[in-house]
Amino acid sequence: MYTIGTAGHVDHGKSTLINALTGIDPDRLQEEKERGMTIDLGFAWLRLPGGSEISIVDVPGHERFIKNMLAGVGGIDLALLVVAADEGVMPQTEEHLAILDLLRVKRGLVALTKKDLVDEEWLELVTADVQECLRGTVLENAPLVPVSSTSGEGLPELQAMLERLLADTPQKKDVGRPRLPIDRVFTLAGFGTIVTGTLIDGKLQTGQEVEILPAGLKSRVRGLQTHKHKVETAPPGSRVAINLASVATSDLRRGDVVATPRWLIPTQRIDVSLRILGGAARPLKHGARVSLHVGASEVMATVSLLDVEQIEPGESGWAQVRLGEPVAAVKGDFFVIRTPNATIGGGEVVDAHARRHRRFQTAVVESLEVFQRGSPEDIVLQALEGRRPCEVDTLTQVSGLPQDVVKSSLSQLVDSSRVVRFNDHYATIQAWEKLEQEILGILRAYHQQHPLRAGMPREEAKSKLALSARPFAEITQRLVERGSAVEHGSSLRLREHSVRFSDEQQERIQAMMRLLDDSPFSPPSLPELEQRFGIDDEVINALLEQKKLVKIADGLVFLPDAYEQMVQKVLAHMKARGKVTVAEVRDILGSSRKYVLALMEHLDDQKVTRRVGDERVLRS
Repeated sequence: MYTIGTAGHVDHGKSTLINALTGIDPDRLQEEKERGMTIDLGFAWLRLPGGSEISIVDVPGHERFIKNMLAGVGGIDLALLVVAADEGVMPQTEEHLAILDLLRVKRGLVALTKKDLVDEEWLELVTADVQECLRGTVLENAPLVPVSSTSGEGLPELQAMLERLLADTPQKKDVGRPRLPIDRVFTLAGFGTIVTGTLIDGKLQTGQEVEILPAGLKSRVRGLQTHKHKVETAPPGSRVAINLASVATSDLRRGDVVATPRWLIPTQRIDVSLRILGGAARPLKHGARVSLHVGASEVMATVSLLDVEQIEPGESGWAQVRLGEPVAAVKGDFFVIRTPNATIGGGEVVDAHARRHRRFQTAVVESLEVFQRGSPEDIVLQALEGRRPCEVDTLTQVSGLPQDVVKSSLSQLVDSSRVVRFNDHYATIQAWEKLEQEILGILRAYHQQHPLRAGMPREEAKSKLALSARPFAEITQRLVERGSAVEHGSSLRLREHSVRFSDEQQERIQAMMRLLDDSPFSPPSLPELEQRFGIDDEVINALLEQKKLVKIADGLVFLPDAYEQMVQKVLAHMKARGKVTVAEVRDILGSSRKYVLALMEHLDDQKVTRRVGDERVLRS
């Protein structure tokens, strides 16, 4: 399935030619019919003599509607540049041609319309004029076909030329990541919300779950149509109408993107290679405000030039573009930038999720050059540079490469010891070592701040590193296997760390232990102990971790031997009699109700005993 887009000056006969070729009037709006001028995008389709069916996007030629034109030319396979033979090359002819050049539309042909209004000598002059205009552009070698839409002369030759060119045009690739930039939104009675666009990078199926970006709206494909025919599957490259479930037309707009869930992430900062048109009125300066057109979207943006102070007309450079609102773009997308009245340049998205750069950094420019033109292995390695451990899905998104190419490249990079693989995650050697040092530094700082704690809670360490659960588990496992760190229950510590009390703390602890040993079953409360011996919570918690104290309730601790004796006395009584009351435990231990009640509730919590009325029984 192929899509053709028209281009050309206003009133040069684009819509009339499409109508003559297809029998479909692409001017769908009443205002367009009344004014005889295309204002918004029009759509038609055609079955060529050989049997293949093509989609046609008809764009407006008037300078006031260039942004509508830009919303329609993304994703086309071939451009049909229309030039009226009685007028020749005009301003919008040149601007549309410049746009096709910036968007790298490499295949096209020229239809010289209104042939019936000129003689052969004039036609030759116009042909030469058009060929001169095409020189140095992507359509430099495009064939020219004179036609008359009113008499039909030349239309069979035009169709034959379309068929010949499309026969050599590669089909759109299916990389398993379908996306459809929306160029039209409307409601159809009995169906609900409909969106249309040119599908790229994958196929869509009826019933498939989708999301609409950048808003992240969830939806489902209720139905698909191509050329007003219902289909179950729409292949990449086709013009598609999607009936969306659970979204209103008021929630959508031109430029939104329909995609399968969770792979396409909107962005507000992109790194780009940028070219300024030779015919631009002035250089593009650092910090310039422009409108950026990518896919079917239009957004205001600020251009930060990375390697020069300004880009002269006809020159190129590297830039970081800050977008005024999120856009769903991917690496490799082509874009156009405009001032309010003119197209001034465009280029290619090199990094769709760029990090902030300082200007005039040689390393930044070199990395962008690799990212744009390097081998798959170089691109994947560059995608990993400076990043935390990544999964294949993340690298596929960042690199813009098909997933199978990313997997193959990672395998080669791991084999050549340039990348570390640990379970499902990958990182450069430098990034992995940096992350290891970062977590070791976090543990070291924690031990210095809390020397009496056995280790740092894993969740706290994970939060400090800002890592998700899987990569954190993988890197800590690696540190443990290498002996740099030790797992201690739910905490983590450095291998060399151990809890050491000062001589003064040791003296106070020994004095406290002697007091506890003097009244093993009726000890002073924890607040009393802390106040009397000048011991803080850190010391108490360290003693609890070392199992030198046993805590059975808030504010109540026992020596381990005393605790074990109490438990064994209670269990012996219960095994002999089958049950026990709080009063009986009080008599057995010779203690008060305060301590006994705390002990029995503790045994209930530990699933040793179970309360039945006023008595306790052993759990089975």
